[in-house]
Amino acid sequence: MTEKAERLLRALEAQGLGGVLLGAQHNFSWLTAGATSGIDTSREPGAGTLLVRRDGRRFVLASRIEMARLQEEELAGLGFEPVEFAWEDEKASPTFLADRARELLDGWPLGSDLAVGGDVPVVEGLVARCRYRLTEGETERFRRLGADAGRVLGEVVKGLKPGQTEVEIAALTSAALGSEGMRAVVCLVAADERIAKFRHPVPTGRAWERAVMVVVCARRGGLVASLTRIVCAGAVPEELRRRTDACARVNARLYAATRPGATGSELYRVAAEAYQEAGFPGEERLHHQGGAAGYKTRDWVAHPASAETIEDRQAFAWNPSVTGTKTEETCITTAEGVEILTATPGWPQIPIQLDGREYLSPDVLPL
Repeated sequence: MTEKAERLLRALEAQGLGGVLLGAQHNFSWLTAGATSGIDTSREPGAGTLLVRRDGRRFVLASRIEMARLQEEELAGLGFEPVEFAWEDEKASPTFLADRARELLDGWPLGSDLAVGGDVPVVEGLVARCRYRLTEGETERFRRLGADAGRVLGEVVKGLKPGQTEVEIAALTSAALGSEGMRAVVCLVAADERIAKFRHPVPTGRAWERAVMVVVCARRGGLVASLTRIVCAGAVPEELRRRTDACARVNARLYAATRPGATGSELYRVAAEAYQEAGFPGEERLHHQGGAAGYKTRDWVAHPASAETIEDRQAFAWNPSVTGTKTEETCITTAEGVEILTATPGWPQIPIQLDGREYLSPDVLPL
């Protein structure tokens, strides 16, 4: 946590802030190297809020409902000083957290990653820039997460049988991930014509007959790995193969361009040009192409006006799609190129050669 705290302290000094509240669940996990404040995952705020002061002191603000568990199971040994309060007091005032935090700052100005009222500026962008570059420890945790997510999802979809519903497949996927400590924060399933009809297919009672696509964003220790797999009953139809090959070409171009210093707008243009060259112009306008990942499914996505800049050792999840198919993996940038984290052992791959390097994308698997 020391490296991350130092990044945050430098950012506070540069912004002229005396402290920052971290109430969002993803930021809580980031600063604590994987601890969770999540009770209700339908809400962005967690069950506890961290306060980091410019002088390095760290606090955790939580009600008496949560403090004991946070101290014992999530924050033990991390040096956060407890600031406990009555849950009734927090509910009684919309600026309660801001007021308590200001009492701990000796008059220094306060920022927050979430809106807390009391004229406290929201500085999520400042915190996000501290998050982007993975530490060595995070890189290793991400590799383990990616390997497990790729293996588990592969095992699930390889065992699917025509006639299973999308809802059943989603339940199987979530249970399999959960058995290895992962939570499916996103789980989309599309059967047959729904693959082409919807880019974000929320699971329904539709049973698959010919093809099924499963999309997962798997979270463990705060980090999120995203991947997509498609299987067919029998041989892969020629048109599906042609479209998936085109996706792989776009994906390879994105991988090749994912280098430190490149901007989100540049990556968007790369994707648009790749779709044109692959014979599917304009597909980039039907779905975003993905972007930076980490403690959120996407920290930012590539778009025509994006000024975000890629950093070394930053995670990315690209998801190019041509109507009726898609390819998606999670990777990490390095000086030598991208490192794919979520590959599924034994899964068929589409190799694309660019500038003397081979880039692999997941193919459709015939069952």
